[in-house]
Amino acid sequence: QVQLVESGGGLVQAGGSLRLSCSGSGRKFSDYSIAWARQAPGKEREFVAAISWKSSNIYYGDSVKGRATISRDNAQNTAYLQLNKLKLEDTAVYSCAAAQYYSGRSLGEYDHWGQGTQVTVSS
Repeated sequence: QVQLVESGGGLVQAGGSLRLSCSGSGRKFSDYSIAWARQAPGKEREFVAAISWKSSNIYYGDSVKGRATISRDNAQNTAYLQLNKLKLEDTAVYSCAAAQYYSGRSLGEYDHWGQGTQVTVSS
């Protein structure tokens, strides 16, 4: 199995940028597609972005399209989520997830999850 650890969250002003990292250990990182999801207090978990095993397919959620870039470096066992032009509504806990046999927007298909990292956007 793969274990995932997110980092890079924090407090940022609206309009700013942030890069989140998702580091994998255990099983070979390139065996997994990676997704990012977020959950704000009182709201359901929301799909943010996903990237396939060799980066050939990339998906974005509507709420971050045009402001987010997902990437991965399999040699470094790490995936990234760059978020630009941050808005107050981007405040949430951001988690990464991995799936061996699926790549896409359905979060239920991802069966390995990290603990998450808090992103807080201030005005």
